[in-house]
Amino acid sequence: MTDTAHSSPLLVADSLSLTRGGRELFRDLSFEINAGQLVQLEGSNGAGKTSLIRILVGLSRYGFDGTVTRPAPILYLGHLPGVKAMLSPRENLAWHASGEGTYSDTAIEQALQQVGLYGYEDVPSHALSAGQHRRVNLARLYLSSCPLWVLDEPFAAIDKSGVSALEAQLLQHVSCGGAVVMTSHQALQVDYTLEKLRLDGGIVS
Repeated sequence: MTDTAHSSPLLVADSLSLTRGGRELFRDLSFEINAGQLVQLEGSNGAGKTSLIRILVGLSRYGFDGTVTRPAPILYLGHLPGVKAMLSPRENLAWHASGEGTYSDTAIEQALQQVGLYGYEDVPSHALSAGQHRRVNLARLYLSSCPLWVLDEPFAAIDKSGVSALEAQLLQHVSCGGAVVMTSHQALQVDYTLEKLRLDGGIVS
C-alpha cells in the first residue's frame, strides 16, 4: 500500500486469516489504509471479499484470526441497500445519519438531489425501484463526515449517469484527505491511483 507515514493510518489490519467450511479464504493479510488512498479488493467469487469487508468494519467478530484497529470513524455501505420500505428516502437518511449527527431537511434534500432523487424525498420507499433504493443509500456519502468509507459493490443496480456521479464523489473524497476501501465488479474510470488488494491465495499486490 501507499507509504503515507506522515499521517496516522485510518485503519490497520494485522495478520488476518479466515477459514470457512474447511476452506482457507485468505491468510496473513496485513495492511494499512491511509488518507488519500482508493483501494479496491480483488478476488474471484467466493474469495472472501465481503467477508473481509465485514471484518474490517467490525460486523464479523468471530471465526477469523488477526486484529483490526480502527482509529478513524467508518462509513460502511453494504451490498444490500439497507433501506426501510415503510420509510421515505428522507426518513431513511435521517435514521441512518443518527449515528453521526443531526442533519437538516435541507442537507438531506441536497444529498438526495445529488443522487438523482429530487422529487422523491417523501415517497414511501416500497414504491421505489431497486436502483432508487441503492441511490437512497448512496446519498449517505453526501452527508457523512467519516474519513474512511468502506463500500461493498456500491455500483450495483445504478445506471451509467449514477456510476459517473459516484466515481466523482469517490474521487472528491480521497482528494480531500479521505480514503475508500471497496469491492466492485466494475472497472473504475477515475484519474487517480487505484490500489489493488488481492485475496486469492492471500497475496497482496
